[in-house]
Amino acid sequence: MREMQEGAMAEVIGVRFKEVGKIYYFDPKNTKLKTGEKVIVETARGIECGVVALANKNVPDEEIIHPLKPLIRKANDNDLAHIEENKKREKEAFKTCEKKIAEHKLDMNLVDVEYTFDNNKILFYFTADGRVDFRALVKDLASVFRTRIELRQIGVRDEAKMLGGLGVCGRPFCCHSFMGDFQPVSIKMAKEQGLSLSPVKISGTCGRLMCCLKYEQDAYLDLLKHTPKVGAIVKTPDGKGLVVENNLISGKLKVKLDASPADAAPATFSVKEVKILKDGYIKMNKKEIDELKHLEE
Repeated sequence: MREMQEGAMAEVIGVRFKEVGKIYYFDPKNTKLKTGEKVIVETARGIECGVVALANKNVPDEEIIHPLKPLIRKANDNDLAHIEENKKREKEAFKTCEKKIAEHKLDMNLVDVEYTFDNNKILFYFTADGRVDFRALVKDLASVFRTRIELRQIGVRDEAKMLGGLGVCGRPFCCHSFMGDFQPVSIKMAKEQGLSLSPVKISGTCGRLMCCLKYEQDAYLDLLKHTPKVGAIVKTPDGKGLVVENNLISGKLKVKLDASPADAAPATFSVKEVKILKDGYIKMNKKEIDELKHLEE
């Protein structure tokens, strides 16, 4: 009996409520749905309209957070019209909130406004350098909109994810186009990838470390296993020498040969041409890291 319970499966659909957001499981109630279809479901914050990101599939029962909320219905023409009406209301609510923020002289930057599908709540997303006492603002907004008001302070990464834009690579922000949840990114990663620790070169438009450092990290760690680090002593076809520069991507090394004159330029070799006699190590300058720590926040 226990083995049957452990192997139990349940049919679910995966629904996403933001363009690039977390996927939540719902009970399809025997309704077959396709990816991209809009559905009406009940969530913790009320009735919402989402997009099917995962069509009907069976998943192990242990992967489900119970109780599994059921599908209410496929979104119909009235639902879609209501969503469009809410978008218009959100634009007006944005203007109103900005005006009220100025009246209350609050040091905060409004980022986005979102109506819940059932109009029982309006969410206002904002950024600020510190804590903001917005109690008077909430009361003022509640008197204008006659519904529940929620103000949520978000970070600069979340702001970039919501608004979108182009990164330094010329492509749309990773966080806005395909990344679900943010992953921790560190100065150590930038160092291990051989990047200049200039804030301009390793931070994104949001002013924090670029997210791509994280999903490229495994590849760089694998390359580091086979590439002599700066400071390594290696044996080359031209004799023993010290690695003064390496390029993890190209696999090229610059080696200061012991037999060369002191003022001679380093010789270039490929990783396959050398043998490591004593590897170097990646130096982490504490002062440098402390100065750049704010990029990790």
